[in-house]
Amino acid sequence: MMIVQAKMRFAWLPALLLALASSCVSPQQVEFLERDQRRLRTDVGAMQADIDGIRTSLADTRANMQQMQRDVSAIRERIDETRVQVGRQIGQTSREGDQRVKTLEGRLVKLEDDAKAQAELLKKREAEVQQLKDAAQAAQAAQAEQASAPDGYAEAALGESDGARRDFESGWRLFERKDYRAALTRFREFVKKYPKSRIAANAQYWLAESHYGLKEYDKAIVEFDEVRRRYPQSDKVAGALLRQGFAFAELGEKLNARLVLQDVVEKYPQSPESGRAKQKLKSLES
Repeated sequence: MMIVQAKMRFAWLPALLLALASSCVSPQQVEFLERDQRRLRTDVGAMQADIDGIRTSLADTRANMQQMQRDVSAIRERIDETRVQVGRQIGQTSREGDQRVKTLEGRLVKLEDDAKAQAELLKKREAEVQQLKDAAQAAQAAQAEQASAPDGYAEAALGESDGARRDFESGWRLFERKDYRAALTRFREFVKKYPKSRIAANAQYWLAESHYGLKEYDKAIVEFDEVRRRYPQSDKVAGALLRQGFAFAELGEKLNARLVLQDVVEKYPQSPESGRAKQKLKSLES
């Protein structure tokens, strides 16, 4: 704006110089020219001041721009540094996170392995416990069988085959259930099948007892006598004689009963059968 105004102020100067060059100048013109010169100097001074002001303003603006550029550069540097730091932190955090994940995964694998090992150990312990339970149950069953087995059977059955023991025990279970008819059949089959068995005398004795249970006393007497005749060394002989005396008493044959019972007392004085025979003899005397 200032430059335009200066151009307008000096627009008349070329015409004036042309007039001076073409003709003489009057005093009025000279005065006018001097006045214009003074005004021109004033305008030039003002323009110079304006130019100086513009230059100063431009310098300030340039300085401000340079400062702004420096500030922008500094901010950019700080942004770049911040990016680098953030990237490092993120990278470090990521690495730390990865390491933690790997550590946790390792612990998880170890825990899973430990759990598998514990499961295998538990399974093994459960199998051992089950084996102990089975053994205990088998022992209890064997103990129950021994407790319910007839006198003298357990010792006599030592060394016998599994088949012989099973056959005898099947007859004994029938006798315990008071199925005397089936029991005597089993015991008779046993005596025929295992005549040399150590428990054959037991089978013969319980065959006679089966007849006694059926109140077939005459048959019982015959079968009890077979124990004495066929197995004279058996510990069942004393019992067979005692029960034979009882069978005679049941038939009302007191004389034969007393003879047999007296034989028990004389031949087996220290046996339990001797005491029972004495009691029965007293009852027969009354």
